[in-house]
Amino acid sequence: MVLAFSSKLSGTYQNIENAAKDYRIEFPDRKIIVIDTLCASLGEGLAVHYAVKLKNEGKSIEETAKWVEDNKLSICHIFTIDDLFFLKRGGRLSGASAVFGTLLGIKPLLHTANDGGLYVTGKARGRKASIEYLINTVGERGIDLSNQDVFIVHGDCEEDAKYIASEIKKRYKVKNTVYNYIDPVIAAHAGPGTLSVFFIGTER
Repeated sequence: MVLAFSSKLSGTYQNIENAAKDYRIEFPDRKIIVIDTLCASLGEGLAVHYAVKLKNEGKSIEETAKWVEDNKLSICHIFTIDDLFFLKRGGRLSGASAVFGTLLGIKPLLHTANDGGLYVTGKARGRKASIEYLINTVGERGIDLSNQDVFIVHGDCEEDAKYIASEIKKRYKVKNTVYNYIDPVIAAHAGPGTLSVFFIGTER
């Protein structure tokens, strides 16, 4: 079974599915399942994390695949970006908006939607407010947080990631947190200071 990066953001899923079609013909007795997770970064990682847990519990490949399909749109991805000029370089923001937004301390708030795309959903005034938004959103949307594993990624701002982990454990009794660096490809578009939280919630 392959859990692929969102097809809205990458051609990986389609490439793997095309290869899988040939292998299904060549090896008809094998079970080859490819899932478009519609997730990115550690959102995809969270899907893999739960799939491995199900496998270790003795669930079949079909049962595990069904769980991922049924729950992938409940994997919330909440982001904030610290440096607006990275959005400008990626064509998501005009030069004027980047300049004025920086002067005003504006921090964009983003999420990965049900179609697997990344969208700006709002803005916060200042770094502290953007971090507080991430923490509050976990509490507002999270389901059964005391029994969840929450993943956090950061763009070379480990102390901020640790702070978020500490706060969501304290406020919402989150069972376990895992944090890591954002991957190089996404980091090239988002820049240092990027923060994102991934968890199971009521809606993306």
